[in-house]
Amino acid sequence: MWKQFIGKLSWKAMKSSSGGGGGAGSPLAKMPPPLPLPRENGAAGKPSASPPPPLAGAGAEVRSREEAFIQKVNICCAVYDFSDRGKDSPEKERKRQMLMSLVDCIGAAEEPLTETMIAACVRMFAANLFRVFPPKVRSGTTASETEEDEPFFDPSWYHLQVVYEFLLRFVTSPLVDAKVARKYVDNSFFSKLLDLFDSDDPRERDCLKTILHRIYGKFMGNRPFIRKAVSNIFYRFVFETDHHNGIAELLEVFGSVISGFAKPLKEEHKLFLWKALIPLHKPKSVGVYLPQLTYCITQFIEKEPKLAGTVIRGLLKYWPVTNSQKEMMFLGELEEVLELTDMAEFQKCMVPLFRRIASCLNSSHFQVAERALFLWNNEHLFDMISQNRQVILPIIYPALERNTRWHWNQSVLNVTMNVRKMFHDLDERLLLTCQNNFEEEEEKRVATEERRRLMWEQLERSAARGYHQPVIVADVSFPPPPSSARLVAPTVT
Repeated sequence: MWKQFIGKLSWKAMKSSSGGGGGAGSPLAKMPPPLPLPRENGAAGKPSASPPPPLAGAGAEVRSREEAFIQKVNICCAVYDFSDRGKDSPEKERKRQMLMSLVDCIGAAEEPLTETMIAACVRMFAANLFRVFPPKVRSGTTASETEEDEPFFDPSWYHLQVVYEFLLRFVTSPLVDAKVARKYVDNSFFSKLLDLFDSDDPRERDCLKTILHRIYGKFMGNRPFIRKAVSNIFYRFVFETDHHNGIAELLEVFGSVISGFAKPLKEEHKLFLWKALIPLHKPKSVGVYLPQLTYCITQFIEKEPKLAGTVIRGLLKYWPVTNSQKEMMFLGELEEVLELTDMAEFQKCMVPLFRRIASCLNSSHFQVAERALFLWNNEHLFDMISQNRQVILPIIYPALERNTRWHWNQSVLNVTMNVRKMFHDLDERLLLTCQNNFEEEEEKRVATEERRRLMWEQLERSAARGYHQPVIVADVSFPPPPSSARLVAPTVT
C-alpha cells in the first residue's frame, strides 16, 4: 500500500516537472514526452497498469532525455543546398529550429552529456561544417590589391552560424568531459577544423578564431598537434600557394598562445618563430596580416630578449627591393622590434642593419626615405645609435650627404638636414672625419668615371677607324692533309 502511494507521488512529480513546471524556455520543456515503458508481459506501446517505481522512472527519464537529444542531433545532420533559397524551405527551417533548441539545451543543462550524446554532437559538427570550398576564380591581381573588394558571404551562413554557436557552447560547457570528448574530437577533427580558416566568409573565420582559442585552452593534450598543423598551413601559404584567407585570424589566436608560453622558451617554440613566423614576411600580401604578425614576434622578444637579433636578421633576409609600400611596412615593424632590443643584441646586427637603412635613406620613393629618417625620432633607438656612433655614422653618412645634394623631395631634404645636425651636435669631430672621407671617396669615384669615359671614347674611335679602314691580313695557306689520312666526319657527343 505504501509502495503504491509513494509511486503515485513520484509519478505526479515527474510529470509536473517535465510538463508544466519547466517553463517555455527550459530545455526539458522543448523535448518530446518520455517514451512509454514496455509492460512486463512484453506488450510494447501500451502504458503499464501500475506506475513504475521511483528508480525505474528516473532511469527512464534519463534514457528519454538522451534519446530525444540524439534524435534532434540526427535531424540536424541533414545537409541542404542553400544556393537555392526556395528549395526545401520547410526542412531548412525545421533544422534551424532544432539547432536553436540544441543550443538552449546545452546552455541550460544541469547534467553532464553522456558519451553517446558527445559522439552524436561531433558527428553533426562534421556533417555541417567540414566541406570543400568552391574553387576560387582569381585574376592576375594579388591579395593586397583586392583586399578592399567586397567580401564573400556564404548563403548557408543562416544555418552555419547556429552550428558554430552550438560548437562554441559544446567546447566551453563544463558538462562536456574533455577526456571523453577526446575520443571523438581528435587530431583529424582539429585538422579539418583548421582547413575551414580558408573560408571566404569573414564571419565564419571570426567564429573559428574564437572556437580555436577555446579548444586550445580545453584540450591541452592536443596543443602540440595544433601548433604543428598551423605551422604546416603557414608553410604551404609561404612556399606553395601564396594565398590563404585566414592567416590573420590564425596569427591573432597564436598571439594569445605565445603570451602564455613559459620562460625560458622551449626549442620548439623558437623554431616556430624562425621557420613559421619570420618567413611570413615573404608573400606580397603581408600587409593583410602584418599587425598580428608583429604582435606575435614582439611577444617572443618580450619573453626572451636574445631573440631580437634573430628577428632583425630575418627581416633583413626578406627585405623588399622593388615594393615601396612593403618596405615602409618593414620599417614600421623594425622600429617596434628595435624598441625591445637591448644593447648587446643591437651591436651584433647593427652593421648589416644600417647598411639597409642607408639604402632606404637614398630611396627615390620619398615616403620610404622619410620613414627611414623618422627612426631617429625614437629615443631608445637614438640612444643606442649615439653610443655606437663610431661604427654607425661612417655607414650612413654618405647616404645623408647624397640626400642633401641630390634628393628631389624638399621634405626629405629638411629631415636629412635635421639628422645631420643631430650628429653634428653629438660628435662634431667624427662628423668632419666622415665628411673628409666622403670627399676623398667622391673624388676617387669621379676620377674613376672619367677614366672609364675616356677609355670608352678611345674604344669608339678605334672601332670607327677599324670599320672604315679594314685591316688586311696576309694570306696564310694551310698545308693540305696527307693523302693517306682518312677523312672522318665529326661526331656529335
